[in-house]
Amino acid sequence: MTISDSYEQAAAELIRVGRRLWQQGFCPATSSNFSRRLDAGQCAITVSGRDKGLLQHTDIMRIDMNGLSLDGQTPSAETLLHTQLYRRDTSIGAVLHTHSVKAALVSMHVTGSVMIEGLELLKALKGIKTHQSTLEIPVFDNTQDIVALAQDVDRWMTQHGTGHAYLIKGHGLYSWGANISEALRHIEALEYLLDYYWHQNELRLNFLPTNTERRG
Repeated sequence: MTISDSYEQAAAELIRVGRRLWQQGFCPATSSNFSRRLDAGQCAITVSGRDKGLLQHTDIMRIDMNGLSLDGQTPSAETLLHTQLYRRDTSIGAVLHTHSVKAALVSMHVTGSVMIEGLELLKALKGIKTHQSTLEIPVFDNTQDIVALAQDVDRWMTQHGTGHAYLIKGHGLYSWGANISEALRHIEALEYLLDYYWHQNELRLNFLPTNTERRG
């Protein structure tokens, strides 16, 4: 397959993914960004400021692994968060970033990492074989300094491993996979897990027994 053929296929895949995630409410307004590796030195990525539910072929562009445009268009402001992952792990073939309400809420109420365990849908994530597993999703502070944020992510991964995902506080969720299908499976499973996590903690607060009830 030529790089041109790979780009055409990647553009079609990113358009399809954009519509699916937008329909689920994970990409409001013109938020979110998606990318797919083309080869060792290039990837296709969504153009900055485009509605992800209405993506067209012209809304997908090519960049190198330093985040530089190869066709004159302006990539997502968070492009370096995508290329950091591609450079770090050559097995990563696609990166998806969503802006769901629950991801933002969870990120604003957790310091350090979100820990999720005991749920069947954990098995949707690559390498997890049982619900009796614990998933750690680190939470990074939001900043407009994307270079610094990418460095923070890279340092965390050097210490803890690449993992499956991370959150940016008050912002959204990043996840990835070997290809578009795996990345989509991961991001949908993670959005479910974060939704569960938020509701689980709501229930703990709203239904915490009173002192009288505890005394029985």
